[in-house]
Amino acid sequence: MKNRLAMLAVLVTAVTFALTGCVSMPPSESNFQAPVITLEMFEVPQYDGYYYYAGSIEPTKGKAGDHGAPLPMSFLFNVHNPNPYMVRLDGMRFTVAFDKEFDVVTVNNQDTLLIPAESTDQVRCTTMITARSALLSLMVTGGFKLKAKGWSPWDALERWWTGVPDASVPVTVHEGAATFRADGVTKVVPINAEFP
Repeated sequence: MKNRLAMLAVLVTAVTFALTGCVSMPPSESNFQAPVITLEMFEVPQYDGYYYYAGSIEPTKGKAGDHGAPLPMSFLFNVHNPNPYMVRLDGMRFTVAFDKEFDVVTVNNQDTLLIPAESTDQVRCTTMITARSALLSLMVTGGFKLKAKGWSPWDALERWWTGVPDASVPVTVHEGAATFRADGVTKVVPINAEFP
């Protein structure tokens, strides 16, 4: 009987240690390893072609104005937590560029995600730009780069709206950051990726 009680006590202790062993070390500045973020997939979930019309054009329906084709974009990121404790992702922010150097939009995702210890989860960030918003961005910040390439803004827009959906134009995620927290400890991780 004593042997059985002793074996039961050892078994309960072993199970308790096994279940709590992975969280025996609380998060701290010294042991909080940076989670790893990689771009798993990029897609254009809906494509309506390339078009742009000026405000002087009378539309079939609706009001006249400067309008361009939408380009929705969806980014699926893998987020790996190497820590022996759960971490919380508190939002991501990054800039999207076409042809590696033309910034077209900044994405600010405020979603919160709990990532279990030593595991990988995924987070999807979606955004949409229009040919009109991209044109305005090009005219303000991309003029010299376009001139250096010998492209007009219209050449660039058509190239992107026809090439991004079929992955013939590179899409870059850069100048990004994700904020992670664990029991009051915070770590900011950079985000940079390119597709394809």
